[in-house]
Amino acid sequence: METGTPEPGGATVEGGSGDVDYRFTLANERTFLAWVRTALALLAGAVAVLHLLPLEWSEATRTAVGLLLALLAGVITVYAPVRWVRVQRAMSRGAPLKLSLLPLITTFAVALVSLLVLFGNLL
Repeated sequence: METGTPEPGGATVEGGSGDVDYRFTLANERTFLAWVRTALALLAGAVAVLHLLPLEWSEATRTAVGLLLALLAGVITVYAPVRWVRVQRAMSRGAPLKLSLLPLITTFAVALVSLLVLFGNLL
């Protein structure tokens, strides 16, 4: 039996103490961990491009792709815990969640990397 007050988005604040339904807390944590995994994969890609793969690219293209991947990994690494804390606070207050720019930033950066990879030999 639920003793808390239902809040927007389905979260339950127990007795006004700010306790959030554990399912939402764990979902927020899984999202945070997914962003961390994404950052690690991007960083591994940067290391591979810069140091491991024998690519026939110009040095400028190789450096641009590697640094862009590393930069995106850094942005995600910094922003993921900030986002996690904001979501936790919003859920504990029963406030609506704000849209995140991180998926949009990631999409554009990956698109740019893709273009550099596709047309890298032309540069």
